[in-house]
Amino acid sequence: MTQEGTDEFQPERAMVVVAHPDDAEFMVAGTVAKWAGRGAEVTYVVITNGNKGSEDPEMTPTRLAEIREAEQRAAGLILGVKNFEFLGYEDGYLVHTLDLRRDITRMIRKYRPEVVVTFDPTARFMFDSYANHPDHRAAGDATVDAIFPSARDRLTFPELLSDGLEPHKVKQLWMGSGAGANANVWVDITETIDLKKKALAAHPSQLSEEVAEFASEMARGTAAAQEFEYGEAFRRIIFDQPREERLAQRREASS
Repeated sequence: MTQEGTDEFQPERAMVVVAHPDDAEFMVAGTVAKWAGRGAEVTYVVITNGNKGSEDPEMTPTRLAEIREAEQRAAGLILGVKNFEFLGYEDGYLVHTLDLRRDITRMIRKYRPEVVVTFDPTARFMFDSYANHPDHRAAGDATVDAIFPSARDRLTFPELLSDGLEPHKVKQLWMGSGAGANANVWVDITETIDLKKKALAAHPSQLSEEVAEFASEMARGTAAAQEFEYGEAFRRIIFDQPREERLAQRREASS
C-alpha cells in the first residue's frame, strides 16, 4: 500500500525524538535528509546519554556519553539537522514518568514542530528475532503523550507557561515501523540513501562498517511493494484532519 501524497508532505519544522544517539539514523535519516534538503528546520531530541553501549572494559560512562553526543551531532549535520537537544537521562533505565513527559513537552513547545517522529511504543517484538529496547518503548510512549494532550493543553504543566512556552498543537505524529509493520505511509529515500549510510557511519563507537549496507538492504526491503528503490516506513497519525474525514475513518474501521 502506497500512501497517497507522501512525497508532497513537506514540513517547515520537524522534530525527531529518540532514546539514544544513532536511533534516528536507523529510523528516519533518509526522510530527515529529504525534508532538510527541501528547507525544513529539523530538531533532534535525544533523551538518554547513551552511556551504556560499550563492551570495552576501559571505557567509562562519562567518556562514552561525550563520544556518543559528538557522533550524534556529526551524523545529524550530514543530514541537515539544525537543532540538537540532549536531555541527559541515564541510558538503559528510561521509564515513562511525568518528568520525562514534561521535558519532551518543553521541547515541543520550544520548537513548535508540525510533525514529530518517534518510536511506535506498541512495537514489542520485531522481525521474529528482535525484542525492542525498553528505552525505545518508554521514549515513544512519553513522546506520544507529550504531543497529545500535554503540549496542546494550556493547564498541563503550567510551569512551562512561566517560562514563556505557550501550548502547541502538533499536526502529525510519525512512528517508525521498521520494515513496515503497521505502516500507513512510505517515504521514497532513494535520493538520500547515501546520506543515510554516511550518517550511520558517523557512529563508529556503536556501528560496524557493515551496518550501513545492512540499513541499505532494509530500506530496499521496506520499499519492495512500492514504486521506488529505497524507502522508510511509518505509522502516521494526522491530528488536524477535517471532522468529516475523521468520521469516515471511524465508520470504515467499524464496518
